[in-house]
Amino acid sequence: MESLSGAAFAPQTTYLNTASSGLLPADGVRAVQDAVAAIAAGRAGDMFADVEAARAAFARIVGVPASRVAAGDSVAVYAGLIAESLPVRAEVLVAEGDFSSLVTPFHVRADLMIRTVPLEELAEAVRPSTELVAVSLAQSADGRVADLDAIRKAARAHGARTFVDVSQAAGWLPYDAAEDDFAVAVAFKWLLCPRGVTFLVVPEDLGSLTPYFGGWVAGEKPWDSCYGPVHEFALSARRFDVSPSLLSYVGARHGLALIEELGVDAVHAHDTALADRFRAGLDRLGHTPVHAPGSAIVSVPGLGSRQPELSRAGVEVSDRAGNLRAAFHLYNSAADVDRLLDVLSG
Repeated sequence: MESLSGAAFAPQTTYLNTASSGLLPADGVRAVQDAVAAIAAGRAGDMFADVEAARAAFARIVGVPASRVAAGDSVAVYAGLIAESLPVRAEVLVAEGDFSSLVTPFHVRADLMIRTVPLEELAEAVRPSTELVAVSLAQSADGRVADLDAIRKAARAHGARTFVDVSQAAGWLPYDAAEDDFAVAVAFKWLLCPRGVTFLVVPEDLGSLTPYFGGWVAGEKPWDSCYGPVHEFALSARRFDVSPSLLSYVGARHGLALIEELGVDAVHAHDTALADRFRAGLDRLGHTPVHAPGSAIVSVPGLGSRQPELSRAGVEVSDRAGNLRAAFHLYNSAADVDRLLDVLSG
C-alpha cells in the first residue's frame, strides 16, 4: 500500500495526524509563497479568483452547485448563523461529545431546547418536536461515523432539518451534501488546505438564513457594496461569505484540486485500508480501539499518554481525552502504519 500522492508531499516525520491538521501539497505551498512575495513587491494578483475556484472545487467534491456554497473561515461562525435562524424554544438534537464549534453556538442561545444523546441513538431520538439535528459525520474525538441514512430518514419523517459537520470526513469519506439541509467543513484537515478556509452548504432557497455577518463581499456586486449598508445581497450562498483569508484560499485551490484528481472513492479505499491495517496490528499487540468500523480515524483508549514518546520517535499522532488518535490519509503508506506499530510495541 503505497502513498497515493506521489511527490506532492515531503513530510519529515511519520505523519499520522490529519485529524488535527492535514499536510499541504507542494503546489499549494508554492502558490502561497508566490502570493506573499507578490504582495511584498506591490504586485498582488486577484486572489478572489482563488476563492471562487476553491468554492467550485468544494462544491463538486460534495455534490452540490457552487451557488449553494458560502466561503468563510470558521465552523463556529456558521453554526452560529444557523442557530440564530431558529425560532424561540426550537428543539436541537446533538450528539454527546461532539465538537464544541458545532454545538456551542446552539447552547449559548438560552431560548433553544438542546437535547444531547449518544451518537448511536441520534436517529431514534428524533421526535415531532425536533427542529434541527446537528451532528459531525465523523467524530473528532474517536473517528466514529454517524449513520446519516438513518438520521436523515428520521429527520424527514418528523419534519426536522439536518446540519452536518463534515470537517473530519470531507476528502476521504464519500458524502452527498444535497441530501442535507446544511453542511459545514473546515478544509485544513482532509481537504489539504491552509487554515482559514471553511465552507457552508445551504439549501437552494438559502434556508431562511439572515446574513448577519454580511459585509461587502456578501453583496451581489461586491465592489459596488463597499460603502454604507449592502443594499443587494448576493442571490446565491455567497451572501453568507465572511471576508476571506485570501492567502489561505490561494493555497486551498491546490489541495482541493488534488482531492478531485484522485477522487474521494480512491482516497476512501486507501485511507480505510491503512486504518484497518493499524487495527489488525493493535489486536496483535493486545490493544482494542474505539469501535469505529470504516473510519480513517483510529482512537485507542489508554494510549494517549504515549503521544510525546511517539513524537520524539518521529511519529505524529494526537492525544484526545486519554486516547491515542491516529488518522490515515492519501500521503500515508503501509510503512507508516508499521512504523507506528513498531514504536508502540517497544
